[in-house]
Amino acid sequence: MSARLGVFGAAISALAIYGFSSSPAANAPQAGQEAAANASSASSSAMRVDNFMLVDAQKLEAHELYRMPDAKAIVLISTGVGCPIARSLTPAIKALRDRYAAQGVEVMLIDSNLQDTREAIVAEAKEFGLDIPILMDSNQLVGEALGVTRTAEVFIVNPKTWTVAYHGPLNDASDYGMQKASTKEFASDALAAIIAGKPAMAATQASKGCLVDFPERGKPANTKISYVKDVAPILEKKCVACHEEGGIGPFAMKDYATVKGFSPMIREVIRTDRMPPYNADPHVGKFADDKNLSPAEIKTIVHWVEAGAPRGVGKDPLGTKHLVAAEWPLGKPDAILDVPAYKIPASGVVDYQHPWVANPLAEGKWLRASTVKVESRQGVHHVLTGYLKEVPKPGAQAFENNWGSSVGGYAVGAESEIAPKNVGTWIPPGGAIGMQTHYTPFGKEVTDHTKIALYFYKDNEKPALVMRNSVIVNNAIVIPANDPHHQETGYITFPKDALLYSAFPHAHYRGAMADLWIRYPDGKEKLLLSLPRYDFSWQRDYTFAEPVKVPAGSKLIAHFIYDNSKRNPANPDPSKQVVWGDQSWEEMFYTAIRYRWVDETSKHMVNYDEALNNDRLMGMLDANVDGKIQKSELKGQIGDQILKYFDMLDTNHDGAIDATELAAMQKMMSGQHRRRDAAATQAQPAAAPAAAASTPTAGK
Repeated sequence: MSARLGVFGAAISALAIYGFSSSPAANAPQAGQEAAANASSASSSAMRVDNFMLVDAQKLEAHELYRMPDAKAIVLISTGVGCPIARSLTPAIKALRDRYAAQGVEVMLIDSNLQDTREAIVAEAKEFGLDIPILMDSNQLVGEALGVTRTAEVFIVNPKTWTVAYHGPLNDASDYGMQKASTKEFASDALAAIIAGKPAMAATQASKGCLVDFPERGKPANTKISYVKDVAPILEKKCVACHEEGGIGPFAMKDYATVKGFSPMIREVIRTDRMPPYNADPHVGKFADDKNLSPAEIKTIVHWVEAGAPRGVGKDPLGTKHLVAAEWPLGKPDAILDVPAYKIPASGVVDYQHPWVANPLAEGKWLRASTVKVESRQGVHHVLTGYLKEVPKPGAQAFENNWGSSVGGYAVGAESEIAPKNVGTWIPPGGAIGMQTHYTPFGKEVTDHTKIALYFYKDNEKPALVMRNSVIVNNAIVIPANDPHHQETGYITFPKDALLYSAFPHAHYRGAMADLWIRYPDGKEKLLLSLPRYDFSWQRDYTFAEPVKVPAGSKLIAHFIYDNSKRNPANPDPSKQVVWGDQSWEEMFYTAIRYRWVDETSKHMVNYDEALNNDRLMGMLDANVDGKIQKSELKGQIGDQILKYFDMLDTNHDGAIDATELAAMQKMMSGQHRRRDAAATQAQPAAAPAAAASTPTAGK
């Protein structure tokens, strides 16, 4: 009873803000319009809902409307932090979700309030036990399009037609200043009708909720947005670098006519967050290479398209320029590496190639930047590199187990690698540069001639600090068939103080989400990077605006969510269990990182990487990150091998393998590998390195 009175009291205290105005007459037309709109029948208000992608505040996972075509119905409910009516409906919303979940109904909340931060949304959801996705409509584009005016409005979307089959209140329980038992379950009745293939009956009353402020809605100023004055400058600043002649974009934004012709598509890719292709969630961290549009820029472009894409008066800012992509965006290279040409067949499967080129440097240099330019963008999936002390024999392959420092890399959508000021990577003289190339046939035979441009510090500009690179990898992943939300975990532990500069998450077609956390030695954790929607087609480094301090003993923990269901449009076959593999229809768990050791300088080089790698196997198998491996955590080929000897390895018989026991196992296995390789070398002295087959491929 006291809890109910508390909710009632909160509703009373909010009346002046949410329910009434000091001028009732001024509110009368709006109230009448809302009642008319909410009471309209489904047949007369069959508004089409355009596709959108929004992120759940609680889990930071993306939800795209049109990826749910198999749902029986999709329920969207407007909400807001601090609204007593929205809060009071929590039990009823959860009950609706539970009642229809087995029948294929999706239920989500949408928060379009400009004042609601992600932190506030998460805190309120936790307080009220709300475990339903709360989509952050921070730019208000979805709320505007739906016609939201208040919280607690229910929109039921029919995925067969992508139209609103019902718009109205959840039930008749909520009102301003009172709470009562519901006697009419409007939304539930509408769902039952839709599932049965019948028209949904209209509600007999308007939605009661807290008003949501949409300052851009219906503004006459929206009709004054023009291409010349407002839109073209945004495109030139944020988009044209890719959408220019010879650029990676599919068309060049060369003039008004072209942009207007593509304007409906531009609106769609912005609403679904496919463009710009920068997937770091803006609610988490700050990044030096942030390519996202600002909220103001997003709304300007979308409202311009919705206003008919008016040109405006004046010269065409894009049409007066002939923008052509530079051969080398960072200018003339100091050196160019020619990746050995490779003929990509029209079809079939191409194994990873491991070519190499002789290092052109007669003396050591400090690398400050590199650009990989692929000739066949459709056929080249990735290129990785690593310095080799010894030049391989003619015809031999340059496997990764002998690599040192990277001179750059490429994956679909990646850009140049540029070191921060006064930080560089040391490239010794002589030796060779090894490469790992992944080619993907795409229907016609082509020969690719990829080139790598290198940019060095001048001799009198020797950097004081040293850039390092490593990877958080887990090649023991096992993704069940038909699983839409499978999580895998991996981590590495830093033995010394470091500064983290960037992270590059990578998975394959089933990758759906990725993130990166730091766990400090005292156990506190912080989210550093979140990709609510991992996009296989656009992969890149995410460079922190300020390097992240990583104290000795800290763990960098990566998570990937995999969607192995039929809702994933890129999924090759949801009926198959998926494990680690080189090819794109297999999977990977791979997050490359760039960092430097705090006490390392170019005059005082250190070797901490061996210690960094010591617990890599623990980080692959220890899914709950407790520093021990339980039997339940063992999976995949590696897990199966360890499981056979688990009881023998568990020398203290505590039911888990700790770091000391794992190190003893690795030492024993290393000795066995050395003896096996020595025997193989004596038997077949000309054979390729046997270790290459057992070395995890650092693939992108």
